[in-house]
Amino acid sequence: MKQTILLMTGLLFTVAISAQPTDYRSKAKALVAQLTLEEKASLCSGQTEWKTKSVERLSIPSIFMTDGPHGLRKAEGFDFANSVPATCFPTASALASSWNTTLVNQVGIALGQECQANDVQILLGPGVNMKRSPLGGRNFEYFSEDPLLSGKMAVALINGVQSQGIGSSLKHFAANNQELERFTNNSIVDERTLHEIYLPAFETAVKEAQPWTVMCSYNRINGVQASQNPLVLHDILKTQWGFKGFVVSDWGAVVDRAEGIKAGLHLEMPASNGVNDKKIVAAVNKGELTMARLDEVVTDLLTVILQAKDAHKPGSVYDKQQHNELARKVSAECAVLLKNDNILPLNFGVSKRIAVIGAFAKTPRYQGAGSSQVIPTQVSNAYDELKKLAGNTDLKYSAGYTMEATTTDAMIAKAVQAAKQSQVAIVFAGLPSEYESEGYDRTNINMPESHNKLIAAVAKANPNTVVVLMNGSAVSMPWVANVKGIIEAWLGGQAGSGALADVLTGKVNPSGKLSETFPVRVEDNPTFLNFPGTDNESVYGEGLFIGYRYYDKKKVAPMFPFGYGLSYTSFAYSGITASTSSIKDTDSLTISFKVKNTGKVAGKEVVQLYVHDQNKTIVRPEKELKHFTKIALLPGEEQTVSFRLGFRDFAYYDVSVHDWVVNTGVFDILVGGSSVSLPLKQNVQVTATKVLAPVLNRFSMMKLWAVHPKGKAIYQRIMGGMSAPAPANETAAQKTEREKSAATMAMFMQDMPIYKMVTMSRGNFTDEMLDEMLKMVNQ
Repeated sequence: MKQTILLMTGLLFTVAISAQPTDYRSKAKALVAQLTLEEKASLCSGQTEWKTKSVERLSIPSIFMTDGPHGLRKAEGFDFANSVPATCFPTASALASSWNTTLVNQVGIALGQECQANDVQILLGPGVNMKRSPLGGRNFEYFSEDPLLSGKMAVALINGVQSQGIGSSLKHFAANNQELERFTNNSIVDERTLHEIYLPAFETAVKEAQPWTVMCSYNRINGVQASQNPLVLHDILKTQWGFKGFVVSDWGAVVDRAEGIKAGLHLEMPASNGVNDKKIVAAVNKGELTMARLDEVVTDLLTVILQAKDAHKPGSVYDKQQHNELARKVSAECAVLLKNDNILPLNFGVSKRIAVIGAFAKTPRYQGAGSSQVIPTQVSNAYDELKKLAGNTDLKYSAGYTMEATTTDAMIAKAVQAAKQSQVAIVFAGLPSEYESEGYDRTNINMPESHNKLIAAVAKANPNTVVVLMNGSAVSMPWVANVKGIIEAWLGGQAGSGALADVLTGKVNPSGKLSETFPVRVEDNPTFLNFPGTDNESVYGEGLFIGYRYYDKKKVAPMFPFGYGLSYTSFAYSGITASTSSIKDTDSLTISFKVKNTGKVAGKEVVQLYVHDQNKTIVRPEKELKHFTKIALLPGEEQTVSFRLGFRDFAYYDVSVHDWVVNTGVFDILVGGSSVSLPLKQNVQVTATKVLAPVLNRFSMMKLWAVHPKGKAIYQRIMGGMSAPAPANETAAQKTEREKSAATMAMFMQDMPIYKMVTMSRGNFTDEMLDEMLKMVNQ
């Protein structure tokens, strides 16, 4: 920061003038011009497991990147048992259930500070892949089944991390939704589904946060390896979305290094020990890879490397206790109250003895297994945290099962005895670490038999039973009707147990809402017949209909729906209005309404807005989440909430034009507190002005000609020529029959390719005529 001193009319002013930001791209281009071919190639792969290469003669630095979507995992090589201690925040499945972008941004800031303190330049995360199936082994590391929620969570986290001069690596790009055969799996997904479900979270994060890097996935996408897929890495990511950073491979994802360079893969990790560097050099020397393309890739890479190194703050420290307190605050807001039959919050003044049951109460499961595993700075447990708040209430602990998920009749009998002797029984259960992890998928959504057996026995012994779940993704609950309270605590991080104590006792009013649907049975989920794909092939046969989109369409009631969560207070919605009742697709409108806390305690409500297209000619979900916010209200307080809706809120991806379009029609705006509780409704007429004509060809069906701006006149002439002329003195009955016949013929021909008319028209329509028509309509 420079200061300039101005003397004006006898007064002294000191004006701060910001220094011009460094043009890292220009610096990178200048360095690339001085590099040898071998040096350029060498920069395209790592030096170690986590570091990029340096070029000392040109003072090109090395940067360090490491895992950590929810906490830093810095280690030398792959010695993760000795990684640096770091704050373990709640995993992504928990964070998304907070629906609180401000809070998630604070987590990002804290992660960035810890990276600065440990000389890390790139944090590998967040992950925004969709939860296509509840069986995905890595679901705890991903935010949601909904692309909007996932994208907005990612934006908040990335902006927080990068505000500290630390780069984020958005992953895993793209259509990476199963762990089985993940290195070789081919994700077969249609174009519309890809653009509407599996790409938007990445798109939102790139456009609104510009992560410094994007990490490509292991899998193939419609037959093309993600690490060398020009459609996703260059055409979509860079050209369409305007991504400015570099693409890094997932560790070991590279197949053909030269093809990767061509497609837009900048950096291979980890080090290939020079093997692939030589292949890049050979490809350039053979003319298979242009020097211009290599220069472009290295320039992008160096632009970020230079920026990252300059942003490092030597001597940085962070307050471990402060970060632990943040982790506790965040975790409390992630917890979802799924059921509460007047049992919560706990009243220690009335309940003189409370049974605390389940090994997780003293040894919590607080994070997932795999590359995101963090060595925490400290860990709380629910039993100790509840004891601090219990006052004169006696807490009786019983393990009920071992950490290996085994149990005995004696262990259950002891837990039952504790439950019988208490006013309330709290059972801590969920999924052991081996049940969900990077590297393999789940085979069912059941908790261990020992956990379910324990819950059933305790609930039978004490009608006032509360179940607390510690798990990374959806589980079945065969005992759901027999307990009075259920809290989904997720994998709440190192301070999650303290957060649970706050929620159970009412110090914190629960405000989390489910970021994924909990089905009754695994057979109910939309991917049951297709997940996981085997023999290196995964067919996305459910198309657009994952998560709540499927349950809505099939009218299958889940156990707990998307966006659902209870509170210790209540909220009422009223007074929805639209700034206008009719817009063009190029315009926007504002939807406003009121939300009131009608209960007796302060609380937070996740307000959700969905859009339903009344047009039945286009296959679309019944409704889709388009906006959300989280508001805090005191008892009796009412607040007006407004959302601004525009083109993409009404659009769908039209594969005939390979772009987003809006159909003219009426849309329902639905507002409420969950995907199945939407008390407010407002209709809006939207008129399409962006009319994109698809390219027609000989195989285009007649129904496509019928709606094409230039083709419909030709369609009408063809259909007119197919109709029988009206006979002289035609009776009313004959006319009705002739018109019915013409309508039947039109329906018969809708799915017929136009080239068939050449043979059906008895010489009145020729190939030459068809060719001329195609030239005319496609001009």
